[in-house]
Amino acid sequence: MNTTAPRIAIVGAGPGGLVCARVLQRHGIPVTVHDLDASPAARDQGGTLDLHPGTGQAALRAAGLLDAFLALARPEGQQMRLVGADGRIVFDGIPPEADTREGNPEIDRDQLRGLLLDSLAPGTVRWGHRLTRVEPLGGGVHRLRFADGTSADADLVIGADGAWSRVRRLLTDATPRYTGVTFVETGFDHVDTRHPRLAALTAAGTMMALHDRRGLVAQRTGGGHIRGYVALRADEDWHRRAGLDLADADAVRTALLDRFTGWSEQLLAFITDTDRGYVHRPLYALPVPHTWAPTPGLTLLGDAAHLMSPFSGTGANLAMLDGADLARALAGHATLDEAVAAYEKVLLPRSAEAAAGAAEAIDDAFGPDGADRVLAHLAGPR
Repeated sequence: MNTTAPRIAIVGAGPGGLVCARVLQRHGIPVTVHDLDASPAARDQGGTLDLHPGTGQAALRAAGLLDAFLALARPEGQQMRLVGADGRIVFDGIPPEADTREGNPEIDRDQLRGLLLDSLAPGTVRWGHRLTRVEPLGGGVHRLRFADGTSADADLVIGADGAWSRVRRLLTDATPRYTGVTFVETGFDHVDTRHPRLAALTAAGTMMALHDRRGLVAQRTGGGHIRGYVALRADEDWHRRAGLDLADADAVRTALLDRFTGWSEQLLAFITDTDRGYVHRPLYALPVPHTWAPTPGLTLLGDAAHLMSPFSGTGANLAMLDGADLARALAGHATLDEAVAAYEKVLLPRSAEAAAGAAEAIDDAFGPDGADRVLAHLAGPR
């Protein structure tokens, strides 16, 4: 960008926002990231991500971090198993022994976040900045107000603030809608010694058992852990209709087991043997397509722009590519408006296509013949 350095504020220190900040700094463009967490370690960052060559890995290449990522990545984590409700393995996709640059190697989310944070100039991220509102000041300038009473003015506000983005409210009335599928998260520690049967069934990557609108998903992460997800196609308020208190672990366990009657005992252990209780995670998505009119001083990336089902595996990858693309556009255009327009011209159709695919993927997986549809996808031509 050839103008006097603009004030650029990114709201949200997720992968997309951090990639954007890193690429901007590589181009000598100042940026500040505001995040609601009190510190980098304040909140669990979730499970593991498979980074794709054309999206997540491409973004890390732009950030100068691809080799550092590959040193941390787990190519063996690409293994994908499909299991019947009887516990029988019906598909086992073991990745070939190859260089990690081939395929979609896995990395734990907290490792990825640490890699990105360590790459930024000290003080780039302002922790404990929970955004409460964004005020237009005219001329594309906006004032960010935070819950701690502080504020900051910016010539460009980049909403990387996730599913329930406050920045998005200035651009569109769209809000996330329930997909019809709820995950109840479980977790298992020291699995190779404490849960050897579950470790063996999950293997090195991801295990899915799908049957008649229900599913069990297990994902190996680093450090000998497995994250499990009990998946239900159900009403959004299914637990309230059942009179279920989600804080009552025994009641949740009983309710889930009732929905999985007849499944193999080994699979049911993904419900009963959790070391971390039960976390209710209904899945939401933005309408498809999700678009907005060009607005001076504002844009979006990641879930704020294209929240979609995680079942396609593309959301975080696209968020990172969004961040890299936006930063490169800002570095390559004379004005903020020109840069944002060029970025959104690519972002919006790409997001719509990916979100439509994600909606189809979750409907396929949790339909009456979900196992057959997923098997056809896994076993089909690559």
